[in-house]
Amino acid sequence: MPKGPRGERRQADAIGRAVLIGKIATGEIEDGRDELSSAAAELGRMGGKKRAEKLTAERRTEIAREAAAKRWGQSSSTKGS
Repeated sequence: MPKGPRGERRQADAIGRAVLIGKIATGEIEDGRDELSSAAAELGRMGGKKRAEKLTAERRTEIAREAAAKRWGQSSSTKGS
């Protein structure tokens, strides 16, 4: 049986996959991926806070200015087209 990116077992054929999706949709079985994605999101939030603590105020300002320049530069060039 093939394995997914997180090592979970998956159906090899399209019919088996369709049956699995139907069972998840009707609540017959639980989709266990929700816990994994929320744990990953929590780790991502922790990493963002740690990075923000390490950056100086000047560097944060510089990053924000670069992001704003890219954001506003792209939107103004697409409006004219």
